Amino acid sequence: MVLRRLGLAGLSLAVTLGLAALPAATAGAAPADRAPSASAADQLALAAPDIDVAKVRAHLSQFQTIATNNGGNRRSTGQGYRDSVAYVKGKLQAAGYTVTEQPCTSGCSSGAGPNLIAEWPGGNASNVYMFGAHLDGVSAGPGINDNGSGSAALLETALTLAAQNPTMTNKVRFGWWTDEEQGLNGSDFYVRSLSSAQRSAIKAYYNFDMIASTNGGYFINHITSSAAAPMKEYWDSLNLQPEENREGAGRSDDYSFEQYSIPTSGYAMGASARKTSAQQAKWGGTANAAYDGCYHSSCDTTSNINATGLDRSVDGIAHTLWKVAVSGGAPTTCQAAQLLGNSGFESGTSPWTGSTGTIGAHSGQPAHGGSRSAWLGGHGRGATDTLSQQVTVPAGCTKATLSYWLHIDTAETERRVYDKLTVKAGSSTLATWSNTDAASGYTERTLDLSGYAGQQLTLTFSATEDASLQTSFVLDDVTLRTS
Repeated sequence: MVLRRLGLAGLSLAVTLGLAALPAATAGAAPADRAPSASAADQLALAAPDIDVAKVRAHLSQFQTIATNNGGNRRSTGQGYRDSVAYVKGKLQAAGYTVTEQPCTSGCSSGAGPNLIAEWPGGNASNVYMFGAHLDGVSAGPGINDNGSGSAALLETALTLAAQNPTMTNKVRFGWWTDEEQGLNGSDFYVRSLSSAQRSAIKAYYNFDMIASTNGGYFINHITSSAAAPMKEYWDSLNLQPEENREGAGRSDDYSFEQYSIPTSGYAMGASARKTSAQQAKWGGTANAAYDGCYHSSCDTTSNINATGLDRSVDGIAHTLWKVAVSGGAPTTCQAAQLLGNSGFESGTSPWTGSTGTIGAHSGQPAHGGSRSAWLGGHGRGATDTLSQQVTVPAGCTKATLSYWLHIDTAETERRVYDKLTVKAGSSTLATWSNTDAASGYTERTLDLSGYAGQQLTLTFSATEDASLQTSFVLDDVTLRTS
């Protein structure tokens, strides 16, 4: 996982690092043992296979040997990275994959090695599900958890898919990225290199970065999204109680895909952030210690691997792949749901981001429901407050309605627009309100977001005031309902 990326908003994704062993694993998905000659109907009913974690660890041992033979690291600009590419490529080609080395010709570090892209034959090319991990490490060490763990888990999942050779309903593509540690450069180049039609064909991208942290936890990117559903389904079956991956939001290769509105999810177990007491109670390990005490260090070796967490992660990857590409893909029917988290602002601030200090119990501005609301503006000076939440509108939904209760009061006396509240989905403005809309009490506002079905978007409320005379935009009970 990259240490930081300039210009990113301050959301962090929860990737876990580690020290202590975790509780014993619960039974995973049952292995499939049908013969390759099974009927298409039988193959569609296959459960995802139980990936052999010993084989994943054998790949990690190879990455360790490669690093040892090349100055102790697998940095994208060195021979250790190129030898890692050659190892993964050889395994994939022998299994029957179409494999491409993609040189990064812009935006990457000078001398960085290529991305490695592999496609399995069969499946609907208009529905691509992509699974990726960065293959490079930092110069300080061999990078076995960061990110040999994600790379090796993807490799063994790909090899298992080839060995089982099920009937594919959707297209599966794997990516091993270069130059992630220098700023997500390889994945950014890959997504930029695609045409608009090629990007639209990618229905979801799944990222795996540091999935064997020794003191780690169980974190899922965009845990409430439809893309994350099969990943959460598997970890829920093990009663792991996963959490949103906040420590590394914007810090791994899923961010490159998010920039082009491609739905993303993925597993992580943590980096340098520290495990809380509540997480220790759920997952074991050591509270107030880093999820991975060897993050970006020379001790990130094969000794820095949580085999139980790695096993749970790789089996969840297989479950997700079989669910979206072997077992018929993501559901196309719509289940009525309310998609936004903490819609009434009653449960702290998460998953809202931005000016979260605007959320609270405000004595001067009563809530519409409960005791808390979001009070944007009201400063009486030049200021901007912004609240955002990322959400995925499931494919197959014919109706998606955004509703929110809004109270506007103002000290402005002229019927001219001085202060504004803007509602956006991504970069598109959905509605604007101003001081001229001030009125007593709350008014419910509704907007049609049906056109965003199948898309991941960032919903944003942004209030701006001019230099004098306050206008308050008080927001409560924000919902996004599908039908």
